[in-house]
Amino acid sequence: MKVKGYFWGCLSSSTYGLIPLFAIPILGKGMLYDSLLFYRFTCTSLLIAIMMLFKKESFAITRKDLLPLISLGVLFALSAQCLFWGYQYLAVGTAATILFLYPVFVALLMAVLFKEKIPKISQLAIVIAFLGVSLLYKGENGTTLNPFGIGLLLLSAFMYALYIVIVNKSSVRNMAGSKLTLYAMVFSSIFFLVKSLLSGGIQAFPDTMSVVDLVMLALLSTVISNIAMVYSVQYIGSTATAVLGAMEPVTAVCVGIFAFNELFTKNLAMGILLIVIAVSLIVLSDFISKKIKFRLPHKTKFGNR
Repeated sequence: MKVKGYFWGCLSSSTYGLIPLFAIPILGKGMLYDSLLFYRFTCTSLLIAIMMLFKKESFAITRKDLLPLISLGVLFALSAQCLFWGYQYLAVGTAATILFLYPVFVALLMAVLFKEKIPKISQLAIVIAFLGVSLLYKGENGTTLNPFGIGLLLLSAFMYALYIVIVNKSSVRNMAGSKLTLYAMVFSSIFFLVKSLLSGGIQAFPDTMSVVDLVMLALLSTVISNIAMVYSVQYIGSTATAVLGAMEPVTAVCVGIFAFNELFTKNLAMGILLIVIAVSLIVLSDFISKKIKFRLPHKTKFGNR
């Protein structure tokens, strides 16, 4: 059973890391971000709705769920918008690596908003994470990354972290994953529909290949990624699934190298390694703390949890 869980976890994170492979070619043909993201989330919503109909799942929501679901849709939309904007300024591998910082922001938000203590292991991880970003910022030939691009990706990670916090702390926390994802995608689609209409309307696709890329973007990088994540959590739990999320930036780096001829530098490798270590420490902080306390002598001031 664990092997299945690891498979689904790797599939989830690696398919999510394929976003630039399908999105950047469409953007390169002149389609605006708002139109592309409207198509992405509309297509995703339709695919999830079809899946729910096939499985005879309920679409019903309560009035008190409406505001959290709208908030989730807007946050997911803003995170996606900042990510796609970031592709203008940063290599796709670097962008995905910075986005992978979202668990750091989750830990910080939980501490600020809900007064949860940040374990010392997580504090160390936060320092390591931002050290990793600093390595990404400084190139080996003395050049630096675009600060605005870094800011966009940090904002994207922050918005996604807010999304996760609302899922965990609002009335929708017990909602079925497929239903929650459906409504979040629907409201993301509406968000970009309004933006597109306010800025001149929704663009048509430049060619047939762009339609294929869109379907792959919605199917692989959104629907399959989310479904695989649910299966992974069921088989191996949320902690192991989160650690396997490290496949996401690794996949995006490979996409950048092989599809877009981006360079793989020592600083990029070290930055990715530090950020992956930091995120893993945050995810595993409770487990590590319990192991350390378990191994301490019983008669200490720390006691046992």
